Amino acid sequence: MSHKAGFVSIIGKPNVGKSTLMNALVGEKLSIITPKAQTTRHRILGIVNEENSQIVFSDTPGIIKPRYGLQDSMMNFVKGALSDADLILFVTDINEQHDENDVLEKIINTTIPMIVLINKIDGATQEQVEEKQAYWQELLKPKHIYAISALHKYNLDGIMERVLEYLPEHPPYYDKEDLTDKTQRFFVSEIIREKIFNNYQKEIPYSTEVVITSFKEEEKITRISAEIIVERDSQKNILIGKGGSMLKRVGTEARKDIEKFLDQKVFLETFVKVLPDWRSKKNYLKSFGYEN
Repeated sequence: MSHKAGFVSIIGKPNVGKSTLMNALVGEKLSIITPKAQTTRHRILGIVNEENSQIVFSDTPGIIKPRYGLQDSMMNFVKGALSDADLILFVTDINEQHDENDVLEKIINTTIPMIVLINKIDGATQEQVEEKQAYWQELLKPKHIYAISALHKYNLDGIMERVLEYLPEHPPYYDKEDLTDKTQRFFVSEIIREKIFNNYQKEIPYSTEVVITSFKEEEKITRISAEIIVERDSQKNILIGKGGSMLKRVGTEARKDIEKFLDQKVFLETFVKVLPDWRSKKNYLKSFGYEN
């Protein structure tokens, strides 16, 4: 029996539901999800293994016009995901007002087969759905269009079979036991970052990075130390909160999710460190895994 394998890149604007979609298709929570735009900063692979196939999904940062070094690096992850894709899943929100120009610049002339997924249709009328389907059919001439709700796993049946049609015959790219290319440390740092996005407003989430400085697995407990990096002293004060209350809340929420993720008791300690303007400095971006 022949074996199919290939790369499927999930592309779209910030906050259209790309991470929710990948988690639903892979059946695991690999990408963090928050209501804020630009939550995803890396290219995260989700690998679906069957006996005769391996689908490697790439969740990518939302496409934007970059304003500083970190966003440049995020857009480079998108570029990489597009360059090796066998298939593009272009995710668009039913409520978007046809302002996906940043995304369209990257995909409008592509020769890679494309499927359009119109997401968040749970609150839409049939008329709205049909209008969007006609619009995207005319503009992009994709192979297929699906109207879905990734959050409610609505109308996702059949997408996997459809994806497989466009993948080449190829041996697996990754070990058949692998779910992702990222380490446990990476996911632990992402869980902490998710709690920061959920607990703070305005610029704070975007100014933070989480670095795991120690990860010790003992028989009955995993001991983890994490540094939360910010750009200014004023951000550090907000992050810590009065009497350390905010940082404690973030730590408690993160620890509970990390324990579920690792399936073990966790001792988590967090520290806050100021690195001025880290989002624009190549040496910091490189040390945090944003630059090759």
